[in-house]
Amino acid sequence: MKHGLKYSGWLICALTSAILFCSIYSDNLCANSFKKFLTHHKLEFGGWIHGGATLNPSQSGGFNGPVIFADQANRFQLNQFNLFMRRSVVSEGKTWDFGGRFDFMFGTDAIFTQAFGVPSFDVNDGTPLKRNEWDLNLCCDSTRTYGIALPQTYLEAYVPAGNGLNIKLGHFYTPTGFETVPAPDNFFYTRAYTLNVGEPFTHTGMLATYYVNPNWQIMGGPLTGSATGGWDAGWDRHLSNWSGLGGFTWTSDNQTTSFHLSGTYGETSARSSEIWGFYNIVFKHRITPKTLLVLHQVYGHAGGVLLNNLKYTNVIKDAEWFSALMHLYYDLTDNVSIGARGEWYRDEDGFRNPSPFRIAAATNVVNGIPVSYAGNLNTVTITPADYYSVTLGLNWKAAKTLKLTWNALKKLTIRPNIRYDRVDAYKTSAYRPFDGNKDQILFSLDFLLPF
Repeated sequence: MKHGLKYSGWLICALTSAILFCSIYSDNLCANSFKKFLTHHKLEFGGWIHGGATLNPSQSGGFNGPVIFADQANRFQLNQFNLFMRRSVVSEGKTWDFGGRFDFMFGTDAIFTQAFGVPSFDVNDGTPLKRNEWDLNLCCDSTRTYGIALPQTYLEAYVPAGNGLNIKLGHFYTPTGFETVPAPDNFFYTRAYTLNVGEPFTHTGMLATYYVNPNWQIMGGPLTGSATGGWDAGWDRHLSNWSGLGGFTWTSDNQTTSFHLSGTYGETSARSSEIWGFYNIVFKHRITPKTLLVLHQVYGHAGGVLLNNLKYTNVIKDAEWFSALMHLYYDLTDNVSIGARGEWYRDEDGFRNPSPFRIAAATNVVNGIPVSYAGNLNTVTITPADYYSVTLGLNWKAAKTLKLTWNALKKLTIRPNIRYDRVDAYKTSAYRPFDGNKDQILFSLDFLLPF
């Protein structure tokens, strides 16, 4: 199965790339006919390319400590080469509609986007586990940084019941939180700790969304396939473990203010009845037509987990994490926006935030021995700690400003960022995860090119 998925991934990549190439150069008769076919059947192909570089004066080991996504210090990384094909469904009306979506991602972000919800070791007792084979082993172990992820594969239906019911069935990005994995949906190059280690990235199961009225939207559904409470699940492990996802969103009449509450809850795995759950609150308010304020808060709980960190050794206890964030964005012009983000994240028991995260995430058990293809496991550290970060950034729609006429560059955006991180150990001895330092400053520049 592993080899089949590997070859299927490359085949899908090649076919989709060929289709995108054909559709871009529409002077070709074949491309025009294909475009007509896509339009008639409401099919869409697209994607984006995202990459950047981060200067970190305090790092010599190649990683930006516990910062992930833009985790490579002092080098360029191709974060996301993402292709998708989809058939969107209507959001209102009296007629049934069917569709779906499939995403393929190659890049350094793939490891954080894969179905890694069955870890190498059981979180409750440390027993080695068989991991999901959906997209963990498609390619590129030898590179240490690049890989393939298949983060979305789902069917979708619009059911003309009441004011309209939307149903997804399959593997999809979580609807919770504010920041997300796809690069075009974020303002900053780096992500907050809250997204990195406080929330799920994907789910496998079903998600139903119902529009009660123009102000209220409710959602919920069952989740499976995970040994971490329904987070980041696959298709072939722990399918007997069911969790739940639920929440609602309220939006004001003038669309300037919204309040979102959602979370997951269920047993940790098919092997453990301990509870794993979290909730998050997102408040958004458009202060002026050009100014957006976002407040985000998260609390998470994992029952009876086995802790091994700089404070606890082979200790089983409940673990908690929580955070608070503020985002503020302002449009200087039609082509330039500035943003600021501040965060406090507490990993109260030293369970959620290892450094460097990539090395821990790439851990597998080989002949009974834990190894990581991303680096030396002995360099990974974790402890109860408070993490603080402040990020300032700018989004410049370079193609529009420079009036570039080449179709391939018309949507190019450049994003310079400055980020400061600091960590303080929580009720334990000092912790220095930034290459022996308690803090660090990152200077980054990335580009985003949708197509």
